[in-house]
Amino acid sequence: MVDFITNVYAMGGAPNGQTGGNPILGLLPLIVMFVIFYFLIIMPQQKKAKKHKQMIDSLKKGDKVLTAGGIYGTVTGVAEKAVTIDIGNDVKIKVNKNYIAAVMNQEFDADI
Repeated sequence: MVDFITNVYAMGGAPNGQTGGNPILGLLPLIVMFVIFYFLIIMPQQKKAKKHKQMIDSLKKGDKVLTAGGIYGTVTGVAEKAVTIDIGNDVKIKVNKNYIAAVMNQEFDADI
């Protein structure tokens, strides 16, 4: 029984109402980790998404593009949410604008 009472006193709070320390210091590692994640993960993803949106918004007829599926083609029509692409021999496909991975340079025909 005495051992139980000693354990209860050991688990109790500090005498005279003293606390263990500043609670902000306990949150400091979490804040530092969030800042590191922001600069290493979140900010670069936002920059990449903004650059992709600008590329999609600047698509025009005649651009050489590469789709996310790996299809090369030439833009023949631009709509609000879709792009018509000529992939050769008058074969045209309609692709969602978000699936355009890259606008290729003028050396496009030499690469094929």
